[in-house]
Amino acid sequence: MRWTTAKIRQSFLDFFAERGHTIVPSASLIPKGDPTLLFVNAGMVPFKDYFLGVRTPQHLRVVDVQKCLRISGKHNDLEAVGRDTYHHTFFEMLGNWSFGDYYKEEAIRWHWELITKVWGVDPSLLYATVHKDDKEAEDIWIKLKVLPRDRILQFGDKDNFWEMGPTGPCGPNSEISIDRGEGACSPEKNHPGQKCFVNVDGCERFIEIGNLVFIQYNRDESGKLTPLPKKHVDTGTGLERTAAALQSIEAGKVLGNYDIDLFQTIIKKIEIAAKELGDGHAYGKNVESDISYRAIADHARTMTFLIADGVTPGNTDREYVLRRIIRRAARHGRYLGIHRPFLAMAHAGVVEAMGDAYPEIKKAAAKTAEVITQEESRFGETLDRGLELIDTELAHIKKGGGHTLPGEIAFKLYDTYGFPLDLTEDVLRNHSIDVDVAGFNIFMDQQRTRSRIVRAGLQGIARGPSQFENEGLSSRFVGYHSYEGESEVLAAGGRDGDQVAVVVAETPFYPEGGGQIGDRGVIESASGAILEVLDTRKAEGSIVHVGRILRGDAGDFARGARVKLKVDKLRRDAARLNHSATHILHYALRDVLGSSVHQAGSLVDPDKLRFDFAHTGPVKDDALATIEEEINARIRENAEVTVEEMAYDDAIKAGALAFFGDKYGDRVRVVRMGDFSVELCGGTHISRTGDVGMFKLEAESGVAAGVRRIEAVTGQGALETIRKREKILEEIGAQLGARDGAAVDRLEKLLAREKELEKKLRAMEQKLASGASGASSEETVTEVGGIKVVTRKLDGVDPRMMREIADRMRQKHGSAVVALGSDLGDGKVALLVAVTPDLTSKIKAGDIIKNIAPIVGGTGGGRPDLAQAGGRDATKLDEALAKVATLVS
Repeated sequence: MRWTTAKIRQSFLDFFAERGHTIVPSASLIPKGDPTLLFVNAGMVPFKDYFLGVRTPQHLRVVDVQKCLRISGKHNDLEAVGRDTYHHTFFEMLGNWSFGDYYKEEAIRWHWELITKVWGVDPSLLYATVHKDDKEAEDIWIKLKVLPRDRILQFGDKDNFWEMGPTGPCGPNSEISIDRGEGACSPEKNHPGQKCFVNVDGCERFIEIGNLVFIQYNRDESGKLTPLPKKHVDTGTGLERTAAALQSIEAGKVLGNYDIDLFQTIIKKIEIAAKELGDGHAYGKNVESDISYRAIADHARTMTFLIADGVTPGNTDREYVLRRIIRRAARHGRYLGIHRPFLAMAHAGVVEAMGDAYPEIKKAAAKTAEVITQEESRFGETLDRGLELIDTELAHIKKGGGHTLPGEIAFKLYDTYGFPLDLTEDVLRNHSIDVDVAGFNIFMDQQRTRSRIVRAGLQGIARGPSQFENEGLSSRFVGYHSYEGESEVLAAGGRDGDQVAVVVAETPFYPEGGGQIGDRGVIESASGAILEVLDTRKAEGSIVHVGRILRGDAGDFARGARVKLKVDKLRRDAARLNHSATHILHYALRDVLGSSVHQAGSLVDPDKLRFDFAHTGPVKDDALATIEEEINARIRENAEVTVEEMAYDDAIKAGALAFFGDKYGDRVRVVRMGDFSVELCGGTHISRTGDVGMFKLEAESGVAAGVRRIEAVTGQGALETIRKREKILEEIGAQLGARDGAAVDRLEKLLAREKELEKKLRAMEQKLASGASGASSEETVTEVGGIKVVTRKLDGVDPRMMREIADRMRQKHGSAVVALGSDLGDGKVALLVAVTPDLTSKIKAGDIIKNIAPIVGGTGGGRPDLAQAGGRDATKLDEALAKVATLVS
């Protein structure tokens, strides 16, 4: 193959580098400093500030390959992924950019040269489109004399005008489309009465392989277009569709995006998984299986790049998107018959196909595989049960002639089994069943209401800052070096009796942020009224002091009033001591565990610190001891702590740590501790590391897949913790009647005795389960076609014990099909079928369980040698067991 995906990617970069463009690496999928986006969803996002005039570009000509993700909001391709051959969540965008340098003529001429001369596409296959009012672009195409006039097409705003949003930079665009031939046409996808052609929705024959955007206007709120002082070029070429077009020409047949070499590398890994762990279906052999192959291949890229960019599965924002992607892919694995974690194999295909172009995914490969497998395993425990519930409800819906899953069931799937609504909809889409979304939302609203009631009960004043949002107020924090100050009240709001919230122009009170809690203290008016500040928070550009009036009334703090502000110094000092300790902890974690560790959240208050960090698997005890020793060594070093304000770019060059997802302005505060720690931070800090006094690690735990948490105390809190533990050890020794080492020996003997007693109790349980005291019926043995079928009805024996009984029965009979049924009480039933290894090639335990489970009103499944099910009708247990022999025959 001449035009591999890797070669196309590199040839694009080389082509524009030869024409004076600076090659820049892809930005992270996590937009830096842009709260309006969850992910980079277009090639222009990293350069957005240049178009807005917020920042000045370092280079006027740039070329890049930007990784993009469209999975939420307006640009959401998730539902279509896998169902056709060209939609993706993750994709690569080839782009060349001019920031006020060259313009339309060079952009058009160079792109035509790239496509026809470098990539060798026959011009007779190409079409150009321009905006109907862009005479300049049309004349350039005509002047080039590379296309006949009837293949230079005009379109309106819908197809040939680009805009960043309702307002802001925008302009016309010119696109280059390729005709892939009649074999690519899907007339059924077109709108009624429309023939397949350029810019016809649903037409897969004519696809865009070059989009040249000419940013020349600014649109105001009234919709008026004003010419920009500088005009820019923003081009975008989808790598996947370009590779499909070029590789189709080489193959002499139409290929979809998933047929290109990059995706075939990933799909081959999934085929291996399906062969080793699933039903063995190969790609291209079954329509339904192919949907799952494509979805898994797409999602494997998304999860690989998100985790490499520092995202871990969770329940909010980006973390939740990653969790959804992994769970969707795992569910598609079930459609390939795979019931074990396998997505790490698909991830390996991504690294193999794209690791050379994106070294970060190679570097993070081991960690990524571990995070994926952990999340997949966790969800696997509930996925099968959730799918069983869906199967049961589907049967009820179809039996009743309905077409809608009740909202209550959809909510149960979400709340109990972790099925997002879109995942449930996706599963049911294959059965032409809708979800009662309105009903689902009712249950969701009820849950939110319950949560709000709980939150409201914590503290009435928690609602304080919200009333000042969007009021255009601006406060300045002046408390880095002082605890007191005077200022003027800008706004105040009274609530619930004596509780008020106050905004002033300048304040020494630190507002909650960067993990550090808000300050407390007092505010005194000129009339002598006193407000006790219980919390300080941010609301847009203002700092809000929330508290209660101790003297006077709310009128004493009206707008324009002069006030004195005094921070609780002891509380602030304790909090900043812990804040500085988190920086030392962060350094020690990276020093001991590796540079892949980075902060994922923190909480700093006067009593303790909590630090979340990206790391897979528990931190071993010896590593924790090393980390604690290193931190205390740096504290004893008594290194100087300095704070400097500088430009963001200069801070990064100086080695300051900054992480994806954090928002930084053009000017940042750089906190430096000795020669070992440099971080961007807006919080308050000590002057020397020795001020921390002592660091004592309290606990290390996992809070999410790939995220660990350390809790610790410092200074006086650390000393008190040690004393408290000494007291506890003394009390334990007193209870055991021994001290120090002797207490440990005594405890070991007690635990050994407990273990011995548990062993005896277990033996008694097994004896009971084997039939003593009338707990079960005797075995029934039947021969069917030379195969021994052994059934047994049990009473009150749980599934765990049933597996042990089945194992003993298989050993006893050597070659047999064993079926057990247990009446668990309250009408509940447990079924188990076990097949000895010599018979699994002819008889599958899973097939038998699927046929007998419905008799008792249940569902189930499992491996060829062992399968289990549950049910709700104990009266049919004998009938279910009797059917086993019939099924074997």
